Amino acid sequence: MDYQGILREIAHEIQPLLGQGAVADYIPPLATEDPNRFGMAVRLLDGSEFVAGEADHPFSIQSVSKVFRLALAMDIHGDGIWRRVGREASGTAFNSLVQLETERGIPRNPMISAGALVTMDAILQPGGQRDPGIAFIQRCLDGQPVAYDDGVADAELATTHRNRALAHLLKSFGNLNNDPEDVIAAHTRESAVTLSCRDLCRAGAFLVTGGLTPAGSRVTEARQAKRINAIMLTSGVYDEAGDYAYRVGLPAKSGVGGGVLAVMPGQFTVCVWSPGLNPKGNSLAGTMALELFTTMTGVSVF
Repeated sequence: MDYQGILREIAHEIQPLLGQGAVADYIPPLATEDPNRFGMAVRLLDGSEFVAGEADHPFSIQSVSKVFRLALAMDIHGDGIWRRVGREASGTAFNSLVQLETERGIPRNPMISAGALVTMDAILQPGGQRDPGIAFIQRCLDGQPVAYDDGVADAELATTHRNRALAHLLKSFGNLNNDPEDVIAAHTRESAVTLSCRDLCRAGAFLVTGGLTPAGSRVTEARQAKRINAIMLTSGVYDEAGDYAYRVGLPAKSGVGGGVLAVMPGQFTVCVWSPGLNPKGNSLAGTMALELFTTMTGVSVF
């Protein structure tokens, strides 16, 4: 397979889409991102890497961090985590208060805002690390330093009124153990982690290898990696999961920073980044790039 040639062709094909879509202007630092930018990387099971565009440009991973957070929560609590959060697609906005109240404080899945707050609460241990989710991402990168953007984190913390409402609603239903403000603060710091497409391909390698990092260290069990991939396929792209399965056919997790991490278990990780978002909050050019990738390679889970 000529992956480099495929990426080169994709970068050419998506040019008309660059500049379209809307950046996440409700997070002030992200409002200045240029929607004309694009990067893409592929990492194969054997460690081979192929890149196009700005694949080494760090960006705010935002909700892509929820994949790593869930992996750590499952490692700590096992199947017990599913008593606090569901495994069904939400079918509604990712930050819906109405759905959370209707379902009495049990979020529909760990990839929507309420579910991510529950999994953050689950990994915040008394006397433990301040940012265990960020530390886990570093483990997935075999110790490579992982930083977060203070400006993005502070801006999100100042404007995250709906997430605060979700956290306090969760607390009222007894589904948060920590102080809601501590959970929100850790959530915003982890969302503000900055990684490149190449970095995210490496960090997500455990989803392809059955739980192993690029260097071969185990960060989760194979059964858990399989289950995380299932959650990504059904719930990883907000309320666009059905269309993504139809068009792309890979487990994926997106973020409003414009990044998308997708995987083909046993074969590769692929990451795209372009800040212009479609109405569902997913990268417009990035989604098309992934659709072209699975079409040109002929590889998907279907």
